[in-house]
Amino acid sequence: MPIEHRGDAHVIEHALAQHTLTRIRDVHTEQVGFRKGLVKLGRICGYEIIDGVMGTEPVEIETPLTTMTGTRVTGMDDVVIINVLRAATPFVEGLLKAFPRAKQGVISAGRNEDHRLEDGSFEITIDYVKLPEIRAKDTVIVADPMLATGSTMCAVLERILAAGETPKDLFVLSAVSAPPGLQRVKAEFPDATLLTVAIDDHLDDDGFIVPGLGDAGDRAFRTV
Repeated sequence: MPIEHRGDAHVIEHALAQHTLTRIRDVHTEQVGFRKGLVKLGRICGYEIIDGVMGTEPVEIETPLTTMTGTRVTGMDDVVIINVLRAATPFVEGLLKAFPRAKQGVISAGRNEDHRLEDGSFEITIDYVKLPEIRAKDTVIVADPMLATGSTMCAVLERILAAGETPKDLFVLSAVSAPPGLQRVKAEFPDATLLTVAIDDHLDDDGFIVPGLGDAGDRAFRTV
């Protein structure tokens, strides 16, 4: 199955997605390769969402030779993609290749690395929010390459759901996730569908995913 249900999440098992994730995990993959890998991964994930989740309908068309009944994906004009800045930017670039007519929103959110709370989560600072109208018929995809403790994603989802109507489908999409983050997001937002390319082993003492892929923002934008 291209998308396999595992506990709190659904894992995108597409062979090319797994191949691409392996490449960007590699410490020897430099900035350009890392960014291109995130773009490719976003595109593959977008196609898997279309194939595994979205509906289709018959449509009558005329070819150069005759008329026929073809197939059209429904809901492609009702997609909203939320970019969790900054690491998700290349990831979203790939998603837009699958959903070229999607409305886009951005939320700049980051955790305070120096202030971890007793429950293992972090204080989150949200600096900027710009969202399109979200309607009940929309499919909303919130993209962030890393889902670690879930602190950032929960803060982002709170903002999104407070800004408009509850969408028909709400997807949280990540490249790699850790079990504590998946459990927290699912507990606080049970109607969200959690999609990831990999569920990693654990979080280290600093709240980073292991084996992970490092800091996706730093690797993509060469700020290390």
